[in-house]
Formats: sequence, structure tokens, C-alpha cells
Amino acid sequence: MPAQLPLPLPLPHAARHEAADFVRAPSNDAALTWLDRVADWPQRRLALWGEAGCGKTHLLHLWAGTTGAHYLTGPDLPRLDALPDLPASRGLAIDDAAAMADEATLLHLLNVAAESRLPVLLAARAPPARWPVRLPDLASRLRAVTAVEILPPDDALLHALLARLFADRQQRVPLPTQEWLLSRLPRTPAALREAVERLDRAALGRPGGITRPLARDALADLIGSDLADADPEAADDPGSFATPATPEMPAFPEIPTIGEFPTSLKVPRP
Repeated sequence: MPAQLPLPLPLPHAARHEAADFVRAPSNDAALTWLDRVADWPQRRLALWGEAGCGKTHLLHLWAGTTGAHYLTGPDLPRLDALPDLPASRGLAIDDAAAMADEATLLHLLNVAAESRLPVLLAARAPPARWPVRLPDLASRLRAVTAVEILPPDDALLHALLARLFADRQQRVPLPTQEWLLSRLPRTPAALREAVERLDRAALGRPGGITRPLARDALADLIGSDLADADPEAADDPGSFATPATPEMPAFPEIPTIGEFPTSLKVPRP
């Protein structure tokens, strides 16, 4: 029997949280401005909030790495007897804080940080004042936290994000195919990440790579069958990089990425 070739296996993809990988845009400009001004945080506390995939985790990692703060997540908060030595750290960053494992632990962390005059950065999908908290002391502290929303992305940011997600997975996808996806997928970073992950798996071992017919089949529940079937070119798209027969849409303007973090901005005080 001829030897069988090994089947290609999907490789795990780890999210990168480098400064150069974060795309600055009007939707996240307010958050970046506040992260550059820790001394202005009321009671040295700040919360970032916004939809899933908007960059909260990325920013918390950047801020913790730059300031030396201790990074934790709400669902994995340790017990009170296993908490980090906060006075020895430079601050505290708690991601997905609304899903805290124990309210008493978060209250204790906020109190210790306040006594040690350490900054605390929180992140969640809703502002702290709207978290379902039972402890009255914790609820009062959360209501006083300054909350900055990361707004939904604009077209240029979605375009840059999709291109970067494909590049991270070493997938070369023609620009017309990317535009086709952007016009049909939900306009959220989380939807783009899910779509790219699915397409990367679907294209595994396929010589043609990611094409519109492949995307139409793999993402039918995301893009909707009506939108997918409405594209007369989808069935004939070879996925090549040749110039398309129809006029190519103008490219979105290039968005600068963050260089060294944090940035210095001259803006009026909020």
C-alpha cells in the first residue's frame, strides 16, 4: 500500500497582546487617553467597557506590562488567603471583572489597593454601576468608578482588524474577498474573529485557500443565506489575486498602530 500522507492538523492560535498589534481608532481613542493619565483617575480607579472583542483585554495586558501591574481575571480571582502581595506590585488589572468569582475578594482588592495608593484598572462588557452586585459596600465603590466606553468600530477599523486576523494566521485572502466578508458579517470584532477562525479551519489542506464559495458555506449562519446567494460572482471566484472583473473598491485609509505604549496626548481634561 502506498504510504498515506499525514492529515494537516490545526495549530493552536494564541492571541497576541503587543503594542504594535493594537489598532488605534476613534472608537478606542478615549480609552487610550485615559490609560495615559493614571494620575487623573478619580480614586485611582478606572473601568473600560464595551462589546466582546473590542480590545479591552489587549489594553489591560498593555497597561499591566507597561506599569508593572498585576493581571487577574474576574472568574479566576484567588481566595482571600491566596491573593497577590499588592503593596509589592505597581497596580492591579482585572479583566472580565463583572464575572468575579467572589464579591468579597474584589472588595478586599479594591480596599487594599486604595490603602496602598495603587491604581486599579477594570474591564467588562458593562460599566461597573450596572454590574449585578449583592454586597452594598462593593456596589457603592463600583458606582464611583470612572467608566470609559470603547465604542463600536468604524469601517476602517473593521477592515484593518480583518486583514490583521488573516495575517496572524498566515492566510493570504484577496482584497475583494475581504470586502465581500465585511459587507455581510455582523459589524463586531467578535464576529470577525469567529469568522476568521472558522475559515482558517475550513481552508486547512485545501489548495485553493479561502475563497468566497468556501466562506459562503463555512459562514452561512453568520452571513445569512440570502446575502450569500445574492452574490452572482461567489460561485466563480477562484480565490486568486488577479484583478477582479468589476471595479475594485477603494482601500480604506491606513490606520496607525500604537508604537510605544502608553502614548502622550495633549487633550483637555475630561
